[in-house]
Amino acid sequence: MEIKMKNTLLLLALLLLCPIFTEAQRSTINLNGTWEFDRTEKAFPPIKFRHSIPVPGLIHLADPRIDDYEIWFKKPDKVEAKHSHGVYDIDYTPKYNWYRRNISIDEQLAGQEFTLRIKKSQYVTQVYVNGIDIGSSMECYTPIEFPITHALKFGAENEILIKVGDRFWLPPQAAGSTDKEKEHYLPGIWDDVELIASGKVRASNTLFIPDAAQGRVKAKIRLRSFYPQQLMYGDPKSDEVRVKVELFEKNSGRKSGEGSITLEARREHFTETEIDLEISDPHTWSPDDPFLYTAKSTVLIDGQAVDVRTDVFGLRDFERRGKYFYLNGEKVLLRGTNITLQRFFEDPDCGNLAWDRDWVKKLIIDDAKAVNWNAMRICVGIVPDFWYDLADEYGMMFQNEWNYWQTHGWDEQVKTEYTNWVWSDGNHPSIIIWDAINENWDDYIGNTLIPELRKLDPSRTWDAGYMTASQMGLDEMDEPHPYEGRVPLEFEKEEIVMSYPLGDLDYRNDKNIASIESGSAQLVNEYGWVWLWRDGQPSKLTTQVYDYYLGDGSTAEQNRWFQAYWLQCETEWLRGIRAHAGVLAFTHLTNNYGYTGDWYINKIKDLESGPTLAWFRHAFAPSAVFINHPDERYMKQFPPHEPGSQLLFTLKAINDFGEDESGMATITLYDDQGKISSVQTLEVSIAPFGEKHYPVLLELPAQAGGYTLVSVFEGKLNPVKKQISRRYINVGSKGSEYYEVLPD
Repeated sequence: MEIKMKNTLLLLALLLLCPIFTEAQRSTINLNGTWEFDRTEKAFPPIKFRHSIPVPGLIHLADPRIDDYEIWFKKPDKVEAKHSHGVYDIDYTPKYNWYRRNISIDEQLAGQEFTLRIKKSQYVTQVYVNGIDIGSSMECYTPIEFPITHALKFGAENEILIKVGDRFWLPPQAAGSTDKEKEHYLPGIWDDVELIASGKVRASNTLFIPDAAQGRVKAKIRLRSFYPQQLMYGDPKSDEVRVKVELFEKNSGRKSGEGSITLEARREHFTETEIDLEISDPHTWSPDDPFLYTAKSTVLIDGQAVDVRTDVFGLRDFERRGKYFYLNGEKVLLRGTNITLQRFFEDPDCGNLAWDRDWVKKLIIDDAKAVNWNAMRICVGIVPDFWYDLADEYGMMFQNEWNYWQTHGWDEQVKTEYTNWVWSDGNHPSIIIWDAINENWDDYIGNTLIPELRKLDPSRTWDAGYMTASQMGLDEMDEPHPYEGRVPLEFEKEEIVMSYPLGDLDYRNDKNIASIESGSAQLVNEYGWVWLWRDGQPSKLTTQVYDYYLGDGSTAEQNRWFQAYWLQCETEWLRGIRAHAGVLAFTHLTNNYGYTGDWYINKIKDLESGPTLAWFRHAFAPSAVFINHPDERYMKQFPPHEPGSQLLFTLKAINDFGEDESGMATITLYDDQGKISSVQTLEVSIAPFGEKHYPVLLELPAQAGGYTLVSVFEGKLNPVKKQISRRYINVGSKGSEYYEVLPD
């Protein structure tokens, strides 16, 4: 009763602060906060609500904890090697999850049209208001809206009851939601909930399509009319509506453009329209200059405003030209990582972190920019809306991927959900790529749906997983996943052939040669089969890898340093292939006890970086000099060099800047005690977006042992003042110790 009273008083306070109009403009009531909660095995609401729960969140945040919490969140003592998990292989009893909240709505608001908007809720959501069944939705990743005016009591208390089902019951029609590297799919309302009050016609969706080159934007507007449909012959079927759009600079508030259109809005239906607007003194959005605009869309009937909607967008062009991406007409190479938030949801340490704005900003902005990333792939499932807001505001580019790995969904439902996805997320300038499929093929999505959605939003590139030009009419980009040097899993029939020359930047195989020769943009958005849990143990997929390279019983510290070195070398290799449009390492956030792993250590709430992230700062430097020579410490196929002989190798210099880079490279050879055996310097210059090879002749020492070869590059443009590359080599015999250069 105490919770109900607090919620009621809070909503009354919010309503008193909301403007009230005779010809109702929009009022938005935020319903985030604490709701009553409980669960049932049958589809009947609980007699008593025994828990409270935050919205947004998932059911693991209920207080007190749900009965089967320990089943959902297991912390194994040791790693069990495993390659996949079946979605219907469950170890719990599926239940219905019930959310309840009571609100009072002032009777002065009678006459407005009320819509309950739930931005994201999984899996299968049904709404009741005052005992009336409002409707249900199987959409898990896009906003769902329910008109509820007919069920409300004005000047009295109203009960909102929301039932959320379990993933086990998700209908086969639903688009996606299958990930063979997930074992527990937590349900819940995981994004904002709000009550929108407006007049009889509302701007339900807006999509601002930028044309930065021309300093223009096309406003696409989807109106929702609440006027009743024609009931009697001669009753109106539509109403004349005027829509006015005003543009403002977000920070300064300066007005930048205006336009309007008059149209007929079909009753009790959706009507779409477009307005072309010129922007005065246009200012583009980019990761280095994330400039934003605010759009105010006003719906007028008989000259009276009945709805006002505000959106934020950025003026930026993103396109694929040949094998590369261009941002605002300038070539841009993507450097970054992946976020697998749906996997992180089953991490026992997840808690409420995914909804903590400060924590999320450090994760996707501060830590990312510190290691020279400008892009991320939101992988196998999208994120709460405010994550995109942060990327818009602080400058991060996203490849935005639906949770569609294994095939799950019927064509019409996939079309509905993907279309709503574009309408709901399409105003975020941070989203540069719509990613429809992960590591799979679907003819309908690739050849029917994507071409249709390109018409709705022509301002972005579409990716269709492993579909290439041989399966698609228009293949803009591919996503090669070069997992090299890994030990094959038990179910794979290929022999264990460990011939991958880690650190050899000239290495090619049939797959990456085909990728290099493709005419489509090649975005490497997964690589590095060397995942660790945050305590330094190998993940479920990598126990064999660490056993092979390090031997049984390696320590957490040894594992972490091996991972850091491996990923540094692989990143150098992939970035050195200048036919790649971008390189995104896998992965920056995931379930700590899962099949893969991220690069944080200890407690994830602290976002403590491990050595891999420290070395990524060098491997992802925009301009860099990399040692082109295979590793001899972990690769078993290379014999030691003769003492006193000469070693000829090359340095590969690359430049992601659109202007000439130059500087000095210092090459040093250290013995296992850190004593310098030799040192030399050379001047380096690299053309815009170019590469250059520099031969180096090294006199090897007479003393046998393990040595560390290090190059340090100091470039005039490089934000990493001393960018480091390193390789381990053997002279005379395989070393037992090697000097460890620190990334700082």
